Amino acid sequence: MVTRAERNATDPDLGVLAGRLLFAVQRELFATLAERGFDDLKPRHGAVLAYLDPDGVRATDLSKLSGQHKQNIGILIDELESLGYVRRSPDPRDRRAKLVCPTERGLAQMRAADAIMADIQRRHAERLGRDDYEAFKRKLVDITEHQRARTGDD
Repeated sequence: MVTRAERNATDPDLGVLAGRLLFAVQRELFATLAERGFDDLKPRHGAVLAYLDPDGVRATDLSKLSGQHKQNIGILIDELESLGYVRRSPDPRDRRAKLVCPTERGLAQMRAADAIMADIQRRHAERLGRDDYEAFKRKLVDITEHQRARTGDD
């Protein structure tokens, strides 16, 4: 009988592969961010930072986009606010709602993270070939969206 560890070493399932990819990308991204002066961030903050826009985003939208529960997103927003990366401000379209907006430090982090992610993607595109990498990404997006639709994630 094959153990799970043996199976994951030789024929990992989609969840194991997705987790390995996520954690490896996060390790490189956050280590490089730390080298560039953002050493107070943790990978968990990525659930907010990855979806933050310069004009702000509602917490409910961050929850939907990231697939995280709204309560968890609220905790992360609180942490990022105390670290000086975001601030809450009234949504001009609905004064009852709040937008999570990046501060100047948040904008600097966003620029740095975008550059780091572009380098990671460029490296993989060069390794696989641009066409193969783009085909891989299209298929990964399709699988991801199909799975999210099955589980009710938007």
